[in-house]
Amino acid sequence: MKTPPTAKVIPIHRAKAPGEPVEAFSGFEQESRIYPRSVRGWFTNWRWLMVWITQLVFYGLPWLQWNGRQAVLFDLSERRFYIFNLVLHPQDFIYLAALLIISALALFFFTALAGRLWCGYACPQTVYTEIFLWVERHTEGDRSARMRLDAAPWGAEKIARKGAKQFLWIGIALVTGFTFVGYFTPIHTLSAEALALSFSPWEWFWVLFYGFATYGNAGYMREQVCKYMCPYARFQSALMDTDSLVIAYDTARGEARGARARSASPQALGLGDCIDCTLCVQVCPTGIDIRNGLQNECIACAACIDVCDTVMDKMGYPKGLIRYSSGRGISQGLTSAQMLRRIWRPRVLIYGALLSGATAALVWSLSTRAGFAVDVMKDRATLGRVVAKGYIENVYRLQIMNGTELSQQYRIAVSGLAGLRIETDTELTVPAAGIGSIPVRLVLPPEAADLHRGITSPITFEVQELHGDPEKITREKSTFYVPR
Repeated sequence: MKTPPTAKVIPIHRAKAPGEPVEAFSGFEQESRIYPRSVRGWFTNWRWLMVWITQLVFYGLPWLQWNGRQAVLFDLSERRFYIFNLVLHPQDFIYLAALLIISALALFFFTALAGRLWCGYACPQTVYTEIFLWVERHTEGDRSARMRLDAAPWGAEKIARKGAKQFLWIGIALVTGFTFVGYFTPIHTLSAEALALSFSPWEWFWVLFYGFATYGNAGYMREQVCKYMCPYARFQSALMDTDSLVIAYDTARGEARGARARSASPQALGLGDCIDCTLCVQVCPTGIDIRNGLQNECIACAACIDVCDTVMDKMGYPKGLIRYSSGRGISQGLTSAQMLRRIWRPRVLIYGALLSGATAALVWSLSTRAGFAVDVMKDRATLGRVVAKGYIENVYRLQIMNGTELSQQYRIAVSGLAGLRIETDTELTVPAAGIGSIPVRLVLPPEAADLHRGITSPITFEVQELHGDPEKITREKSTFYVPR
């Protein structure tokens, strides 16, 4: 006998009465607040070492003096950039472009090797989040204490703890903003202005803006910056492969999960080494469960490794249930030596070669830099004209940028056409780290000019530093026009 088909049931709901409020619908998932638990371990110590190094460099570098001035200063008003012995002008923008290229290649290289090392140990978002979390733990307590405090009604203790945290957060943020501006305005001058509250409008803006960005990103946005705002998490998968070292959970060893007594045998219970304590989730600053596999929210801080190794020690199990490994290493059970042998693969070699080449080119260019630069500007109003006795004259303006911190004297010469000579001063003194300008009139005798009528001929200006290295001569090409 044929079974009749099941009738489709259409649910019927009561219509809303007039004036009855309608529940609002949001297409966005409600984010629950993350309370990272404190953790100790080898990788945590490395992360705090990087916090100290990066912040000592950031906060201390503007106060370092070099040759009687700030060692690192990007003086926008004077259009000079001081980096220890280097004095750069806007025309040296090529060095900034090279530095950005090297930074990008370094990011590609280290990502291919070991994933998000930059994010986990040196990214400003990670560093300042660690600092702000340290303040939060010392004012409000660790994870459970902070959760209880947030759930408690407002009272004297809650106001005192929250107020102390906010006071310290704002102080750190303002000092950070002040230090940032100190790279563009001499920090000793900025300090005097701070004591008198006499910042310029732009200085006020950047101190407060950078301070507010530090306060908001490290204090409140934290994991949202890494999960939604940072583009690196989105394209990291294009830089990695199955041999890149990442933080991974050993599923074969850890499953099935389950609680058990310390003296119990996991094999007898049919369990793996994971006791399902969820501490790896509680210490994660982005709130992910690494046991679900590698996720783009993972910033490779390795906090889960430290806390899991602590649990394994307490249970008497081998460490490394969560560890640095590779996709191939986990799936094929490779040893550390076998994974290390797979480091030098084509992807890594290409990134490494490009990085080495770009770095070598930058170092070579800076080491062979003449110490001064020359720009030649030809008079466009009159390309060439006939002056007394049939001589042909072209007019130029030479701009010499002194890249040293001493006043320098330069001599100008020209070559390229037989009989061509300079009719104006051939020497120019340029102050330390300054820019000098000199008009130059070139003349060509009529007998030599007859051979070049109606022709634009290439010439070369040669500028030599008189009291420096005589071998260092800067040459700039230009043209000389002889009218018909």
